[in-house]
Amino acid sequence: MVGLLTLSACASWRNPPPKDPEALADYKEANDPYEPVNRKMYGIQMWAWHKAIRPVAKAWAWVVPKPIRNSIDNLNQTWNTPIVFFSDVGAGKSRRAGDAFMRYVINMTIGGAGFFDVATSLGYPHHDTDAGMTMATWGVASGPYLFLPGLGPNTFRDAIGYGIDQGLSPINYVPRGYGLLTFNWAYNIAGTLGGFSNSIDAIDHVERDSLDPYAFIRSAWQQNRASQIDTLRNDHRATVPDWYN
Repeated sequence: MVGLLTLSACASWRNPPPKDPEALADYKEANDPYEPVNRKMYGIQMWAWHKAIRPVAKAWAWVVPKPIRNSIDNLNQTWNTPIVFFSDVGAGKSRRAGDAFMRYVINMTIGGAGFFDVATSLGYPHHDTDAGMTMATWGVASGPYLFLPGLGPNTFRDAIGYGIDQGLSPINYVPRGYGLLTFNWAYNIAGTLGGFSNSIDAIDHVERDSLDPYAFIRSAWQQNRASQIDTLRNDHRATVPDWYN
């Protein structure tokens, strides 16, 4: 009896592939066999969003002046640049890795430990690369789509990549003592609140105008992710910058 209940529960986690050819094509394109449980996880996150996260994010945006929020966003981006650098190296993209390295050095020095984005004005704009994207260039399959509360849209590959990214982030190695652990907590909380406050308008728009916000977010994320990976894979620029010549 217990075995039957377990099998029934596991089956409820998945949508079986449809037999109709057209429906099967849509099923494969969505890459979401765990849609029943993913929708439940999405519902949990959106409940938390409306009950707690959105009000706190609105208060953050109201209390903290825009220039300070921008500086915190710059700080968060700069301190995550080592993730970008090592991911570019792993993908074999030396020019992108060099740009990321220069951004980190410039913003950590002239940019006041990352509070100001000086590197962009000097010809080193920000770009995104992470371990999940690097694994994609190695030919690692994405695996099924996942929606993880706290992380949002994901895949098996990108969830593993997220764990690798955390190991590459220097902020996670801040030692105890001298107030550094307090700084670590403050940095993470401020960065999280900044990210939430920047997302309010986009999420409100999706919920207001989309017939199925879950499906819209899934499709938009997958398209953006595919575009990021294609951009990384097709970046064949010479290692030496144009200005050096």
